Amino acid sequence: GGAFVEAPGASPWDITPPTDAFEAALHSFDWFDDLAAIEDGAGRTTAQAWLADWIARFGRGKGPGWSADLTGRRQIRWITHALFLMSGQQPPETRLFQRTLSRQANFLAKRWPRTSSGLPRFEALTGLIYSACALIGMETRLDPALRGLAQECATQIDAQGGIVTRNPEELLEVFVLLTWTSQILQETGKRADPAVDTAIMRIAPTLRALRHTDGSLMRSHGGGRGAPGRLIGALVQSGVRPSRMKGLAMGYARMASGRVSVITDAAPPMMGAGSTNAHAGTLAFEMTSANHPLIVNAGSGASFGPEWRRAGRATVSHSTVSLEGYSSSRFAHKAADVPPERQGFDEGPTDVSIQVSEIAGGEGLILSHDGWRRTHGLVHLRSLTLEDNGSLLRGEDGLAALDANDRERFMSINRILPTDVGLRFATRFHLHPDVVVELDMGGAAVSLTLPTEEVWVFRHGGEAQLSIMPSIFFDAGRLQPRATKQIVLTQRVRGYGAAVSWSIARPAALLPAPDLSS
Repeated sequence: GGAFVEAPGASPWDITPPTDAFEAALHSFDWFDDLAAIEDGAGRTTAQAWLADWIARFGRGKGPGWSADLTGRRQIRWITHALFLMSGQQPPETRLFQRTLSRQANFLAKRWPRTSSGLPRFEALTGLIYSACALIGMETRLDPALRGLAQECATQIDAQGGIVTRNPEELLEVFVLLTWTSQILQETGKRADPAVDTAIMRIAPTLRALRHTDGSLMRSHGGGRGAPGRLIGALVQSGVRPSRMKGLAMGYARMASGRVSVITDAAPPMMGAGSTNAHAGTLAFEMTSANHPLIVNAGSGASFGPEWRRAGRATVSHSTVSLEGYSSSRFAHKAADVPPERQGFDEGPTDVSIQVSEIAGGEGLILSHDGWRRTHGLVHLRSLTLEDNGSLLRGEDGLAALDANDRERFMSINRILPTDVGLRFATRFHLHPDVVVELDMGGAAVSLTLPTEEVWVFRHGGEAQLSIMPSIFFDAGRLQPRATKQIVLTQRVRGYGAAVSWSIARPAALLPAPDLSS
């Protein structure tokens, strides 16, 4: 989420940043891209004035914005738009700009090894490589920076083109930085780096597999859909030809048919210190029809404040099963004693299984996770089948105690409940805010209408109670979370298991209501 600040005629450096994220975005100068896109002289005049003011206040290496990752991002923007920024400037202003660029390059050369691994270090190293390629006297910085980048690629990008955080948008940002690095090396006649090219080749098919039919990314583990056009632009710039990826893509399973995509989180989330952005959304899926999202996850609430951040990470904010308000991954017991941005998981699924099947006219997944096995003796089982040229998604969700130890653990929990009540669980389907939701068939079905007036119908079978409840959709491009709806199927686990079946179909593909009586 952004922040709206009104300050007519003021310098941005006079504004008190409302959030840390706002301050970081301000000092990154990513917004130079927008000013450079203004075709008249107003954008250049504004950019030059704000740049000069920044250099006067912060250019000597002190104050906000002097972390290695932010400096790397700033250096990339300044070098990319150098001709735009220096057009019409006098020699003193040009020399001051060049000195500040050199100061930032030297800062990056010293500080990048101490920057956190992952995206922050990629940002710092890319800024240093830009400096070495573009600035006179910085040529000797290139080889050490390329060696550092090669090492980072080797340790952070696996053989399948994924990263350990499993954040799709973070992977996109790493990919963009690598394509920019490759491009500036080529443009300045420097030797190409094999490690960079290899990483680009690995990541490209993974990103394609994480892309919905509307071009957006799966929203999971702290990542959003990606800036419009950023993914396709980076893929085109990479020059990597499209190819079908076999198996999981960074732990996600993709089914697609007839301009409908279904992407499912089919691997455990990170645990421990590195899991501060991880979400408890194991086996959650998103579904998109052509250019319109239908079933979504709530997304990351991090930019809307600490309470929304924590809420967005909970299982109930994902299109999957939640057990009695108990997330499938849990925060460390002392999480309340640390800031929200440092709260990680210490308990959750360790065994996530998946079987992929090809069926006539479609494909299917059979999945499970053990996130509640230790605490409740229950395993979540989910099957998903996309068929009829993408016009029908069928699913079944169940919770089951699979062996004697599970049954004993389940009964120990059940004994403290009123007789025959059972543990309550809910299967949730969060809907995109643009979807119009209406109960139909006397409450037995839900009609879902997209902005194109395309209609989908949700139905279910079994004993579950269907309800439509409020939900939240986090969109980083908005000032506030967006209100939306969710379909919730609620029932209880009696005995040692329970299941619910459901379908989402275009009217022409409607099946009879699923029957679980057998």
